[in-house]
Amino acid sequence: MTDHDEILIALRRITRAIDLQSKKLMKTTGLTAPQLVIMQTLRREGMMSPSAIAKTVSLSQATITSILDRLVKRDYVLRERSGTDKRIILAGLTDKGLAAAAAAPELLQSGFLREFRKLQHWEGSM
Repeated sequence: MTDHDEILIALRRITRAIDLQSKKLMKTTGLTAPQLVIMQTLRREGMMSPSAIAKTVSLSQATITSILDRLVKRDYVLRERSGTDKRIILAGLTDKGLAAAAAAPELLQSGFLREFRKLQHWEGSM
């Protein structure tokens, strides 16, 4: 087996793990992985503009707006105007959103990063 075959197999395994974790997350919490990533970001950072959220989580602002719309409908997120600049709308978690974010299982990437950081430098490079 060539190096590129091994890389493709590893990528397929990663993709499969992400898919399985996403289905489990949806079944247990009713949230998609991107929704939970946004909620965890708001939980950690507090009130943020959609553009700041987009930069933090590496998604487009249009995607963030769409996800925020769904989270607002479920009463997980609220939107309010900035106190310093009325043109800016900030998003933040409601009490229900805070509880849901706190109770949600760890995201796959968080677990991966935690374990990856335990590796010796040479192991991570491999």
